[in-house]
Amino acid sequence: MPRPFTESERQEFLAGKHIAVLSVAANDGRPPASVPIWYDYTPDGNIRVNTGAERRKARLIREAGVVTLTVQREELPYQYVIVEGTVIDAATPSPEETRVAIATRYLGPEEGAAFAARMDGAQSVLFTIRPDRWITQDYSTD
Repeated sequence: MPRPFTESERQEFLAGKHIAVLSVAANDGRPPASVPIWYDYTPDGNIRVNTGAERRKARLIREAGVVTLTVQREELPYQYVIVEGTVIDAATPSPEETRVAIATRYLGPEEGAAFAARMDGAQSVLFTIRPDRWITQDYSTD
């Protein structure tokens, strides 16, 4: 039977390198937007995502003020963390230090710095999300 993560297991899982899926409500007659995205999980428990300031998802995040983020392990044993959270900050331009940190997490130091340098900070926004509700499952005990 699957079991929920403990808090320390959840934090360790989120600190790992996973692609998240961010979902946000839409009010333009289209279904909710769900997009893969890189994220940063800070020690105080907030989650940060960086995206283009003019993208649809950025507009929807600003309008809704709440998002769902799903982080999963696709290989056996399956594990996932879902967080429903409130956007508590939107920094435009996105701070270069944070853009570099997020890109480095996924691409390594050299490629991450190069990727972040190609991004125009003035055209990006960094959303900080405060987790309000956690849903977790760990199938490793099956």
